[in-house]
Amino acid sequence: MIYQFGLALAIAFFLAEFNFPQLSPHLLSSLSFVYPDGFPGLALLLLRVSLGWLFILHGYPKITHLKQWADSLKTPVFLCFVSAASMLGGGIFLMIGFLTLLATLPILSSMIFAIYLDISGSKPFVAQDPYLIPEEQYQGSLGKGEPPSWEKAFMYCVMLIAIAVLGPGAYSVDALIFGR
Repeated sequence: MIYQFGLALAIAFFLAEFNFPQLSPHLLSSLSFVYPDGFPGLALLLLRVSLGWLFILHGYPKITHLKQWADSLKTPVFLCFVSAASMLGGGIFLMIGFLTLLATLPILSSMIFAIYLDISGSKPFVAQDPYLIPEEQYQGSLGKGEPPSWEKAFMYCVMLIAIAVLGPGAYSVDALIFGR
C-alpha cells in the first residue's frame, strides 16, 4: 500500500513537472518538511549507500580469501589486496559519504581493471540470458550461475563516475564537514 502511494506521488510529481512547470516549485516546497534537501539529496544517499554496501559485500570475501582470488585471476596477491581493500574501505566511506571522491577513484580503477580482464577473456558485454543457454553448455564450478559478462563492472563504473561528478549529496559526512 505504501509502495503504491509513493509510486502515485512520484508519477504525479513528474507529470506536474512536465505539464505545469510553474507548479513544480510549489510541490517541492510542500514536501520540504519531509525532504529538506530535496529529492537529489535522497537519490544520492540511496545511490551512495547501495553502492557502498555492494562493494563491502564484494570486497569482504575477496580480502578473506585473497590467495584463492589472486590465483583464479592469475594476478599478483598484492594487486588483489589493493583492489579488495579499496572495495571494502571505499564501500564503507561511500556509505557514510566521507572523502567520497577519494573513495570512488580506487574502486573505479578496480572496476576498469575488471572490465579489462573480462574483455581480454573474450567475455561479452551482455551475457545471454541463462534460460536461453542450453543445459549442458553453461555450468560453473559451483553449479548454475550468472553467465559471465562485463556489464556489471561497466554499470559500477557508471555509478561511481556519477557519484564522483555529482558529489556525495546533502546527507553525507562530507556535507557536514565541508558544507554544501
